[in-house]
Amino acid sequence: MPKTLIEPFRIKSVEPIRMTTRAEREQLLQAAHLNVFKLRADDVLIDWLTDSGTGAMSSRQWGAIMEGDESYAGARSYYRLEKVIQDITGMAHFIPTHQGRAAEKVLFTAVCKKGDLVPNNCHFDTTRGNLEYMGVEALDCVEAVGLQPATIAPFKGNIDLARVEEVLQKEGARIPFGMLTVTNNTGGGQPVSMANIRAYAALLKKYGKPFIMDVCRFAENAMFIKMRESGYENTPIPDIVREMFSYADGATMSAKKDGMVNIGGFIVLRSDEWLDEVRSDLIMMEGFPTYGGMAGRDLEALAVGLQEGMDEDYLRYRLRTAEYLGEKLDEAGVGFVRPTGGHAVYIDAKTVLPDMPVAHYPAWALCNALYLEGGIRGVEIGSVMFGKRLQDGTETYHSMELVRLAFPRRMYTQSHFDYAAEVIAEVKEQAASIRGVKITKQPKFLRHFTAEFDWV
Repeated sequence: MPKTLIEPFRIKSVEPIRMTTRAEREQLLQAAHLNVFKLRADDVLIDWLTDSGTGAMSSRQWGAIMEGDESYAGARSYYRLEKVIQDITGMAHFIPTHQGRAAEKVLFTAVCKKGDLVPNNCHFDTTRGNLEYMGVEALDCVEAVGLQPATIAPFKGNIDLARVEEVLQKEGARIPFGMLTVTNNTGGGQPVSMANIRAYAALLKKYGKPFIMDVCRFAENAMFIKMRESGYENTPIPDIVREMFSYADGATMSAKKDGMVNIGGFIVLRSDEWLDEVRSDLIMMEGFPTYGGMAGRDLEALAVGLQEGMDEDYLRYRLRTAEYLGEKLDEAGVGFVRPTGGHAVYIDAKTVLPDMPVAHYPAWALCNALYLEGGIRGVEIGSVMFGKRLQDGTETYHSMELVRLAFPRRMYTQSHFDYAAEVIAEVKEQAASIRGVKITKQPKFLRHFTAEFDWV
């Protein structure tokens, strides 16, 4: 067979990209207060800010949209999606929300209280934000290798079981449940092994704590298990997925990732212990339990997308795409989180800007440089996103300074990735001219979305 892995789809509709010059981008970034979140999408050439809700839907999904039942209560679209989700997860109760952070908000409001503590491999930004907003401590317990970008290991998303058990022993009264994020977005899109999922579930059960998974990228995690974990080489992806879910008591999902849709999310629960409270909070925050913030057409598109997202040809291509860009960066001497994750490549900004002090936010600076040089929009996962300004004016800093280039599903072609590799290599060559930034304005929570900056 040929070595080239082609896109397992054909393009049926196209959207033009507006080309910009460097001089234009300098003005646009300055007007955005050096925050790429504030740029207009039309001013971005390659938009890798996020893979959340930014992909292309299939012809089957667009056809399903026309069948959407927009009834307020009891729409058939809800029951169609409910059956799909029950078949995939094996869980009895499905609660729709408009996106993942809403699922987190609804569940945490129902189950958590101020002073609680929730362990996870790594909480991503909205998960942490929702917990901390409620006064809950969000504790990251990823294995040490998960914080070492250059170290190659097959499952760098694994949770540190010994550390979690120590926390359960000391702080058990504060812990309403344990979480696990698959794949681990904060740590480079790294997968969690089935063995680790199974062992974590057993540990939580030993201490009488429910197990909740964040499953935004469950299909990608399942593909990594198939490719890397002994005993799963010949197991179909849906079977791997069902086993993953079998160990959990519930899950939250932003369906805008492996659900292959532009909007949507949900909670699933195995038992009805929390169900009444969750549905009551859903009605207050999102909507009636059979639509929960989603239109009927969105429910239909998600029912198709969840199944398409588990297609092995698609998953093999998607994981290979990240690997391909990683190889190009390796040739250019650019460091990144190894091995590449499922949905993104995470550049290690410290390898490009080794002399820039962390107080000048090197990953943020690199993000700006990629936009200025080639119109590429990524996202900083470093000390702006996960650091904090304390009451005395001092700052805390993150352990890693990463720039995530997250790839929308079924949207960009190989030439886009080749172009991006050239831009990144050029930025590395010009590293001495890259300027750091300082924060001039920031909110209390999730500051990276709206903070404003100036050049140092």
